[in-house]
This record gives sequence, C-alpha cells and structure tokens, in this order.
Amino acid sequence: MNSTTMRPALMLAAFASAAALLLTVVYQIATPVLQQHQQEALLAQLNSLVPSDRYNNALTTDTLIVNEPSLDGKKPVTIFRARDNNQPVAALLLVTAPNGYSGEIKLLVGIWADGSLAGVRVIAHKETPGLGDYIEDKRSPWVHQFDGKSLKDPAPERWKVKKDGGIFTYNTGATITPRAVVGAVARTLTWVNQQGDALYAPTPTGIKP
Repeated sequence: MNSTTMRPALMLAAFASAAALLLTVVYQIATPVLQQHQQEALLAQLNSLVPSDRYNNALTTDTLIVNEPSLDGKKPVTIFRARDNNQPVAALLLVTAPNGYSGEIKLLVGIWADGSLAGVRVIAHKETPGLGDYIEDKRSPWVHQFDGKSLKDPAPERWKVKKDGGIFTYNTGATITPRAVVGAVARTLTWVNQQGDALYAPTPTGIKP
C-alpha cells in the first residue's frame, strides 16, 4: 500500500476507533441514568397500590423470585415485600393472566398482610382498543372494584364476572378480558394466602407450590 492510499485508510481507522470510544463513553454514562429511571417508574407503580408512607424498607430490592405456574406459567414471578419496622405490610406480585382475548395480560397485584387486596393494575396487554382496554386504570374505574376484596369478601365461588355468577362487572361484548383478569387475581390471592408468614421470610424457604 503506497502513501496515497495509506493515509485515507489510517484516517478511517482513527475515525472508527474514536466513534467506538465515544459510543462506549455514552453507554457508560447513559446506562445508570436509564436504570435509575426504570427504578423510579417501577417504584411509582408499586406506590400506586401501597403508598410510601405505609412502609419503610427498600421496596424495590426486598424481593422474592418464585416459579409458580398458577401465577405465570412461562417465567418466574417477582414479589415485592413492603415492611414497616420489619413487620409485614403488603406483597406486590407481577403476575400474568394467560387467557385474555388477544393473549397475555400482565398485572401488578397488591395484597395487604391481612389478605385483602391493596389493588390491581394492568401493566401490559394486547386487548382490542375501545373494547377490551377498559381494564386500564387510566381508561376506566373498572379495575378499582378489586380494592379491599379478599377470599372472604366475596367467597371464592363468587370470584367471577356477573355473567358467570360472580360479582365483578364487565362491559358488554368484552367478557373474555375481565374474566381473565378476575381469574388471575383470584389465583394470586389463593396462592398468597397459602404461603402465610413464609412469604415475608428473608429467603423463600417454606414457599409452597
């Protein structure tokens, strides 16, 4: 290679090296910021069900990861534990209703230590816009009918939409969607109730399948 062709090649190599270095620096700077924003968004979701003045532990890091098919048949489920001076306050679970009209419905279910629901939020879904998306908190108050409910109120056999003999309302023409959500919340309550104090233990020892 003569000097005429060598110089452009060296310049191109230098430019490529500088670009790679710049990308590395940008990635190193941006990653912590992105992670912080993700943590803040997650904490906001959790606090929408369990307000920050109800607990004093690090909610986003006091977690359990469990493999429980009734809560999510495809992947492990994350459980966030809220405590006040080390006393159990609530558990928040990221679960999946697999049988929505258009597929999976991702839910955040908050359950107080006494077994009653702090609330439910729909995190992600593919339900039909304008028909099945009323399960979203921002579109309809429908999801708030879970607030305060438990396996004692209503009784387990009433954990269904009204069309199936239960107590939960639904929009005409979109029964499959709420039926999936009600079923997932009922399964979550049942599983949490089975765990008892083991759910708040420092390690998952004693967690029942």
